Amino acid sequence: MEAPTEKLSESLVIRSLKRFRDRLLYNTCQLGSDSNQSPKIPVEDASLLDRIPVDVQFLILTLLPPEDICRLGATSRYWRALVRDPLLWKYFLLRDMPHWSSIDHVTMPKLEALASDICSNDLQLEERVEGEEQDNVSKYDYMAEYMKGHPACRQKWQFSRPPYEVVTSFLTSLLPSSEPRYAMFGPGIEQLDVSMVTRLMHAPDVLPVAAIPSGRQINGIGSGISYTYNHQHKLNILTLYSTNRAERDRARVGQYSVNDKLFTSEDTDPPSCPMFIPNPQVQEVCQAVSGFIYVANAEPGQGDGTVEAAKIQAMLSPAWGSTARPLLVLSCVSRERLKEELETDAALRTTPTGARCRTPSVEMAQRLRLPQLPNPWMVQDTVAESLSGLLDGISWLLRYSGLRI
Repeated sequence: MEAPTEKLSESLVIRSLKRFRDRLLYNTCQLGSDSNQSPKIPVEDASLLDRIPVDVQFLILTLLPPEDICRLGATSRYWRALVRDPLLWKYFLLRDMPHWSSIDHVTMPKLEALASDICSNDLQLEERVEGEEQDNVSKYDYMAEYMKGHPACRQKWQFSRPPYEVVTSFLTSLLPSSEPRYAMFGPGIEQLDVSMVTRLMHAPDVLPVAAIPSGRQINGIGSGISYTYNHQHKLNILTLYSTNRAERDRARVGQYSVNDKLFTSEDTDPPSCPMFIPNPQVQEVCQAVSGFIYVANAEPGQGDGTVEAAKIQAMLSPAWGSTARPLLVLSCVSRERLKEELETDAALRTTPTGARCRTPSVEMAQRLRLPQLPNPWMVQDTVAESLSGLLDGISWLLRYSGLRI
């Protein structure tokens, strides 16, 4: 399923909030004798903040970070009900998801919830029973989905080991161990104007090079380069290119198609569902590494990802090793576009992903079909020129490889 791109109308959200307030805030003398009617808040008991225009209340909510919205909901009965409006949080999800810099298998929102019609599938806000603990009346809890995925609210969702694993990790750290090794592949290391691999080798302030390639090899492919993370953890990154440099340069200039040296294509029925198998040397690499780094091309207009997803699944096949090995997807662009460039480029202003002019991390996860993988995975926005975002991704990768960061 494709990531939803349709925006929820602000007027629809404001209309829902207004109907709710009109039902909740009116004088007790209007209640009548119906004992089944839920208690309302008398107008004279409502605070000044409760009675300001709904469009102003909505504007206040849109300007607050999510943790402050939750604090606002703790101030009164009225705001407690208002800030749990499912339509409001669906609006926030659609508005903010394209700007999230990362997403992983734990915090990925349920996009089928955003594709559903809230007006027909979910209980409307004005129909909710106020005063009862029935907050989970919607088919989907949009507020929980937002809090789970928003980068500022993820701390409680972060990966942590059980207490017994912390003890065993400490004991293991006393023993000498080899550095973890990762296979890095993907179109982002071959198609972009700026070579992320070259930048990485000349960025001692990001990941200092700990050792140049030694004599160790995996059937001629090589051992990769060792880097030092945070001045204490060493990791070895083995870069797998599908073509040689001359072929990449010709393809970049003339858009020539070249044969992929990493995979062999298998005939499928239907042909629209490609399948691949790694070549024998690549299979040995897959069996020897602790995890994988896939560098995706996140610049606009890079296809639907069907072939990319099939190659990732082939590389991470359980036939080559444990499904507990993590996959880090670096959603990479050559360079960040300056605001001035975006304002002068009409084509960029009309891109579906907005001013950031890159494929959003949530959309990249869907494009590569990562939720279908049994392995833990993460998508991290990265810029090849500055290497921004790279350390966040490496930190996640090392934690899921069992290192204590």
